[in-house]
Amino acid sequence: MSRRIAIAAALALAATAGQSLPVSSQASSGVVLDRVVAVVNNQAILSSDLDEEMRLAVLEPGDGSGEITPAVALDHLISRALIQQQMRQEEILRAEPAPAVVAARLSQLRADLPACVRAKCSTAEGWQAFLAAHRLDEDRVERYLANRLQILSFLEQRFRTGMRVSREDIEAYYRTSLLPQYPAGEKPPPLDAVAPRIEEILLQQRVSALVGDWLTSLRRQGEIEILDPALESAEMKSRGGEGQE
Repeated sequence: MSRRIAIAAALALAATAGQSLPVSSQASSGVVLDRVVAVVNNQAILSSDLDEEMRLAVLEPGDGSGEITPAVALDHLISRALIQQQMRQEEILRAEPAPAVVAARLSQLRADLPACVRAKCSTAEGWQAFLAAHRLDEDRVERYLANRLQILSFLEQRFRTGMRVSREDIEAYYRTSLLPQYPAGEKPPPLDAVAPRIEEILLQQRVSALVGDWLTSLRRQGEIEILDPALESAEMKSRGGEGQE
């Protein structure tokens, strides 16, 4: 599975948005333990979902800081809810990835994620300290990875099947994007040696663009209500002032 597609659609990817309200014995005392911050086609997103999404952000590719705003976290949850609803509507209820696949992805994350490298997650002690520092546990991280793999598999099949990149496009990318990265005097790799990688990059770019357009369409067609005024204004601003339809 392409790591770049994982980032782009991350647009979408991490924890599953909550679908029901919590029940608590303290509710009768007037103590608010959780609240609905948004509704996406009758599916509730809770403040606890928002908090968890912000904590899980440390597992995202990039600088690994995990510092995202509540508005960005809500945007991720809305996108993910829309994708999962579409999967159910199209009856594409994929089986969870095999434990070995999830374990391999977890091992890769512990070895490659910048925040994990700094925390020495490759060791058992470092990994446990990392989880504790971000208020996570290994079971939750594994569910996060399994959920992400399911969604990415769906996006791969929906948008990448049958897609082709011409030799002319590969050559153009090689001339205009790859060769300029090599300073004078440094010999670049021959085209044939890097052509498969260039083809993968171009496929990823096209899939990412299609996923972005598709999500925009789902947002326009869906019923999305932001119940927290602060999140509503911030979320609309992050999308260039586009209103909900």
